[in-house]
Amino acid sequence: MAGPWWRQCKRWTTICGNTSLFETLWQSNSRSASFTASSLGRTSTNSRPGNERQSSVTPTETHLKRLHFTSSISRHKSRLLDPKLQTCSCRKIHSDAKLLDPFTLAQRDLKSLYDDIRKELFVSKEELKYVCDYYFDGKGKAIRPMIVVLMARALNIHSNRSGDLLPGQRAIAMISEMIHTASLVHDDVIDGSDKRRGKNTINEMWGERKAILAGDFILSAASMALARIGNITVVKVLSQVIEDLVRGEFMQLGSKENENERFKHYLEKTFKKTASLIANSCKAVSILVNSDPEVHEIAYQYGRNVGIAFQLVDDVLDFTSGANQLGKPSAADLKLGLATGPVLFACQQFPELHAMIMRRFSSKGDVDRAWQYVLQSDGVQQTNFLAQRYCQEAIRQISMLRPSAERDALIRLTEMVLTRDK
Repeated sequence: MAGPWWRQCKRWTTICGNTSLFETLWQSNSRSASFTASSLGRTSTNSRPGNERQSSVTPTETHLKRLHFTSSISRHKSRLLDPKLQTCSCRKIHSDAKLLDPFTLAQRDLKSLYDDIRKELFVSKEELKYVCDYYFDGKGKAIRPMIVVLMARALNIHSNRSGDLLPGQRAIAMISEMIHTASLVHDDVIDGSDKRRGKNTINEMWGERKAILAGDFILSAASMALARIGNITVVKVLSQVIEDLVRGEFMQLGSKENENERFKHYLEKTFKKTASLIANSCKAVSILVNSDPEVHEIAYQYGRNVGIAFQLVDDVLDFTSGANQLGKPSAADLKLGLATGPVLFACQQFPELHAMIMRRFSSKGDVDRAWQYVLQSDGVQQTNFLAQRYCQEAIRQISMLRPSAERDALIRLTEMVLTRDK
């Protein structure tokens, strides 16, 4: 990791320090035909039905070494680009997008989300029902279903339909939240967490055994709802998410001794544990309305890039936000033995972190020392900037769709991902 990409990150950060975030992103976007999904570690996903299981990420090792790539979508599918987008100013697009609050725009589609989920989880055994309903109290941010419904409406308009959601698209939004919540229940058991979303975890309240069963039950209910959609390709795409979640959790249990492999490992794990759900949910709603694989890829790549950026920012917040803001203890990742982006970047200035990473911060004082090294380094800044680059690519992808309020809200969402504090 001490190679040219590190010096390039330094130059990126210097440039960004003198201009606003979105000015920098849009200027960079217009300078190059595209800083593509390939340059940000594009997946090798083949969008054709039946190949979803091949969606292994090729995370940003390529991005971290080279910056000049061309996009197959831009090269071969320029017909998807709206002519107005090619002539309008980036500043104008940003200004329009700023007026649209994604949460407000998606609210009409999400107002019954948790009621619908609780109906899916109906069971006669009172305790199991209460445990499963525990996180579906309507107080979550519902980021994933919000992205899904906005993407679905944007794609419907792009495909010459009304913006209204199809029943299957609405179901996918609900299923995405169910899969996400089930993964949180299982993660809390694995991590031994006692807080989630500002309240006691299920494993803290009812014990690990019941928590595991509750997570399994939520997943089974999500699978039944998925089967009712009746589209085999959608089933395959969303089944890939569950496989990725398991593989990502196994990846998190290991460490790589080689520094270059370590960063690749981290980004691939980030995709599987966080971004795969968003990417494949966006792809699933596109399959229901449009038969063009390139449109599926646009939806997938937007979700993928936003998802990775979201997790990178989350990893930064573990160092910069307190427990009151996050709803969980800060420095949680270090305490779990995890080396996230800020730590991996900090290694460049403090090589003594390497030994700590390999022993997973298990020696006395490791967590405190690693915390201090990160704060003394520019690891947080570099991780933030990497997240900005992923959001830039998300903007480039979604801008290929025809203009709509929902498309602009998805552009606006990238800024909200980067500036959130919890």
